[in-house]
Amino acid sequence: MELERIPVDISNCAKTYADGTRGLQPTNLKVEAGEVLALLGPSGCGKTTLLRLIAGLEAPDDGSRIVFGDQDVTQRPVEHRGVGMVFQSYALFPQMTVAANIGYGLRIRGVSPEEEKRAVGELVDLVRLGGLENKRPAELSGGQRQRVALARAVAVRPRVLLLDEPLAALDAKLKESLRDELAELLRRLHITAIHVTHDQQEALAIADRLAVMRAGRIVQVGRGEDLYRAPAHPFVAEFLGRVNRLERAADAIAQGVVRLGGSSLPCPAPWQQHATLLVRPEDIEVGAPPPGEAPGWGRATVERRTFLGDRVQLHLRLQDQPVLVADVGRDSPFEPGDAVGLRIPADRLMTSQETRA
Repeated sequence: MELERIPVDISNCAKTYADGTRGLQPTNLKVEAGEVLALLGPSGCGKTTLLRLIAGLEAPDDGSRIVFGDQDVTQRPVEHRGVGMVFQSYALFPQMTVAANIGYGLRIRGVSPEEEKRAVGELVDLVRLGGLENKRPAELSGGQRQRVALARAVAVRPRVLLLDEPLAALDAKLKESLRDELAELLRRLHITAIHVTHDQQEALAIADRLAVMRAGRIVQVGRGEDLYRAPAHPFVAEFLGRVNRLERAADAIAQGVVRLGGSSLPCPAPWQQHATLLVRPEDIEVGAPPPGEAPGWGRATVERRTFLGDRVQLHLRLQDQPVLVADVGRDSPFEPGDAVGLRIPADRLMTSQETRA
């Protein structure tokens, strides 16, 4: 099935509710044609409000502008915007078969039975539901229901596909398998899609780019890997994964170094004056304590060890830093009370202050 691929351009889009509450601060966002973009952030950050404004389910403040392709849809009702929606519950009709659910939107638009049958057959093949056309939702697995919901949403050939927390109700193991399946389906559809989620792993696995939101604003937009490795805001660093804080006393700032377990490592030039830096647990190297002075290697004591299956998490106590959490290989031999050496490559340090993206 060939679907239209259009960009979405959001300009100065804001939402103020009747009681004066600002659900969304003035927001600008460009979604490329055929791109999957995730709106990511904690509950109450404005991501669902923005999605509802794009869908036409909420009216934006004066001065807002939403454009699909070259068409301004700001004042258009939801039924005239050409959007498809997939909800957390999938909202399938329990009494209808798979084929009837997928063809429902076509049927209410007056499409002929022959055309509906042809389109439904094409979509059944596309989302790999062959042989299940006559099943009802209760007879399907979670992944199969998800595929029916997607097929129904795109059957009417929407210009933009909107997904509102489609995996939120699933348990962790099922969510992990279905997010990969959802990512593959979206790539196969080649449709412009906007996906709301509070789950970082889900966003990283599914989206081409992420827009991280906080308190009604978009904090940073970019590829997941870029945001993870080079966040421009401490909230992005802490929301996308986990971080440790490294404190720098006045003498360390004056000398351009970071103290680490009795040793010093050079502070990256742009952050020489920053009193706090960040480092991810997987970027802390842990080994046997060095026999003597080893440049860049500090010393710590293991305070706690937690086995997590694919890795071991060590809590390390240092003389000159708060307790640090390090992720090491699952076969790491270190136990509570052991003395260890640790090192942090300078290029893995991140700033705790907002920088320009």
